[in-house]
Amino acid sequence: MEKRTAEIETVLHQYLPLAEGYQKMIMEAMSYGLLSGGKRLRPMLMLETYRMFGGQGAVVEPFLAAIEMIHTYSLIHDDLPAMDDDSYRRGRKTTHVVYGEAMGILAGDALLNFAFETALQAFSMSDHPLRTAKAMRILAQKAGIYGMIGGQVVDVQNEDHNEIDADTLDFIYRLKTGALIQASMMTGAVLAGAEDSEVRLLEQAAEKVGVAFQIQDDILDVTGTLEELGKPVGSDEKNKKNTYVSIYGMEAAKERVRQLTEEAGACMAQLPVENKFLEDLLLYLVRRRS
Repeated sequence: MEKRTAEIETVLHQYLPLAEGYQKMIMEAMSYGLLSGGKRLRPMLMLETYRMFGGQGAVVEPFLAAIEMIHTYSLIHDDLPAMDDDSYRRGRKTTHVVYGEAMGILAGDALLNFAFETALQAFSMSDHPLRTAKAMRILAQKAGIYGMIGGQVVDVQNEDHNEIDADTLDFIYRLKTGALIQASMMTGAVLAGAEDSEVRLLEQAAEKVGVAFQIQDDILDVTGTLEELGKPVGSDEKNKKNTYVSIYGMEAAKERVRQLTEEAGACMAQLPVENKFLEDLLLYLVRRRS
């Protein structure tokens, strides 16, 4: 993971805009958010899926940067006072605390827009423009109202409810967290030339991993520490969020993570190719302690 993280960090630095001109503060805020650490799990999933299907060359690199920009923008906005109102992320002050709330909003907006500016550079690197266009469509859909943003909307709408039903909670997790994991794996496969049936299997596996990942996040918000997570614990309870732990209890949450992990593994086993590191990485996502 350290080797692959370093590889992805190099790509991120390559695609970040230079902090210059009258608007240089927004570039600084974008860099502050994007380069604040993290495991780079989504670009790592994309890169490993790309390699699993025989992908070679640099066409995947703009997409690696783009998916992390989209993920970072979502975190910057999550931390805002109108959302989770968190002051620390990955062990240091959040973007809006350092640059102000208005600049925090704009930094998130800028990263989302620049993500697509960056991904579009892949067209000049590709011998398969239709693959690149398909990957762009997946990225846009999974980040938007039918993906991550859609899940976030339903999450915010239900914050003050005493309890929500299982279907609603599952919908939130599948979209809010699962969608970008789906985008990562599907995009990597599409760019490498995977068949549609193979991409659908990855989509199913990634959805299950995404839900398990979010449930594990719920568990860590209760059992983790500030030192482990790099952000305050107990945030869900403070913000009166419905979580799998708050509704079903700790043991049921752990059991659901186990079930989803098995189901995701069954999907992956149906693929005609394999990547041992990718399999281990998916298990790490749902068993992590931070």
